[in-house]
Amino acid sequence: PSVLDSFALLSGQLNTLNKVLKHEKTPLLRNQVIIPLVLSPDRDEEIMRQTEGRVPVFSHEVVPDHLRTKPDPEVEEQEKQLITDAARISPDVAQKQIQSLNKMCSNLLEKISKEERESESGGLRQNKQTFNPADTNALVAAVAFGKGLSNRRPPGSGGSVQSGQPGAAAIIAGASGMQQVPMSGAPAQQQPMLAGVQMAQAGQPGK
Repeated sequence: PSVLDSFALLSGQLNTLNKVLKHEKTPLLRNQVIIPLVLSPDRDEEIMRQTEGRVPVFSHEVVPDHLRTKPDPEVEEQEKQLITDAARISPDVAQKQIQSLNKMCSNLLEKISKEERESESGGLRQNKQTFNPADTNALVAAVAFGKGLSNRRPPGSGGSVQSGQPGAAAIIAGASGMQQVPMSGAPAQQQPMLAGVQMAQAGQPGK
């Protein structure tokens, strides 16, 4: 009940204030001038609290900035110059300039949106996975450990020799009978001898 009573009191006061401000005899606030009554170079804690720490001192230095209702004379002069230049331009020229500016802005917006789309698509392409982890693991297991490979040999393998290569059987048979024998004249060196191949005579280097 106390909150409701307080709310009703505040609501009534606000309604009364609005009626006073809207009354035809009440002067417009924009026509009123605010002047500082007390200026002090000392720190004012009350002003600090009201301005949330932005204005520590209400002195002659800060009053012109905080109570200014008009722009700086330089800015006001530039604004007048711009208004004068705008009044000299004919409506047709102004319309052409407006269309040119709108076209430039639309082209710039299209370029920005295109770059954003490309960057988004590039990020999606980078994040997209381009391989199958299961296949990769199966391939690594097959190469490293032989997992999943069959023991069957393809037909024609296992040391069989094709009929079109008559010298291959002799080479393979000779290679299977490799052994090391000491050479005469070179007792410290051992060289391989193929079975069925005559070695060079003693004292002649082997070829």
